[in-house]
Amino acid sequence: MKRLTENEALETLLLRLADGHPQRIFLENRLYRTAGGERGEARLQSRFKEFWIDGDFKVLWDVSLALGDWKVQLDGILLTERCALVIESKNISGEIHFNEATGEFFRLNLNGEKTVLEDPRVQLSKHIRFLTRWFAQHKIPLPVSGLAVFTSKHCEFITKPPGAPICKTYQMPDYLLKMWQSHPPKTARLHIAKVSKLLLANQTPFKRQPLCRQYTINPSDIKTGVLCRACSTLSMQREKRGWTCTRCGERDAAAHVHAAREYFSIVDDSLTNRDFRKFCKLESRSVASRLLSKLELDTTGEWKSCVYRLQKKK
Repeated sequence: MKRLTENEALETLLLRLADGHPQRIFLENRLYRTAGGERGEARLQSRFKEFWIDGDFKVLWDVSLALGDWKVQLDGILLTERCALVIESKNISGEIHFNEATGEFFRLNLNGEKTVLEDPRVQLSKHIRFLTRWFAQHKIPLPVSGLAVFTSKHCEFITKPPGAPICKTYQMPDYLLKMWQSHPPKTARLHIAKVSKLLLANQTPFKRQPLCRQYTINPSDIKTGVLCRACSTLSMQREKRGWTCTRCGERDAAAHVHAAREYFSIVDDSLTNRDFRKFCKLESRSVASRLLSKLELDTTGEWKSCVYRLQKKK
């Protein structure tokens, strides 16, 4: 069992908060940005079917690595025998401006409102330095470059520094090809598959906090009940060995599994029988215990003092 994605967690949190909750507008905006980012990354990944080089290559997505306390999350890494190219996905819409005189990067939305943002070249440069150092530590003789890809369909470059490693999604295959061509072929062949396996084996996934803790929301503000994923209401009732929605009649034998994932995603990273019964509106301790025992969870303590947590990745 694993947590919901950030997008899924925000959706269920909003569903379980009152309409007038003080954090609601902020969370709705956060969901809008997160959903847009996921759509942008999907478009970016899909565009890779147009990329090809005369040689071995592999693309890794959402790579999390660490060098001591220095931790990074790389949207993508293109591995080739000549070089490695870091790919940064930027879901920024509106008019895009780079002011070379001041070093300022900002955007103007449709209403002409100005928002100053971190220059994407700065983060890209940091990630290139990180991967260069990571390769050196693991004795991988591979130079590193990178590209920041603006994935929003509604962005327009008004000013852009000449030669900057920045492009739109549809331009990405050509930009990557030219960057690959700028690196000369190596005399000794590098096994891309081995480098890929080493990167994946050293993944250090970011541990996301439950949203109530992340956004300082009182867990008592969360509406309880088991979600019907057919009609998006908290109307599921336990009947014999399954769940039935009192609103639309949908049946779902595993509705409690999703409820547990919701709890770990938005409420807390530990769960007791009592917590589970309250969240799912269950009365029977034995039923709750039986359901929890079938989930892939780590446990500490026994009987009434038993605490359930998500299993640690090995």
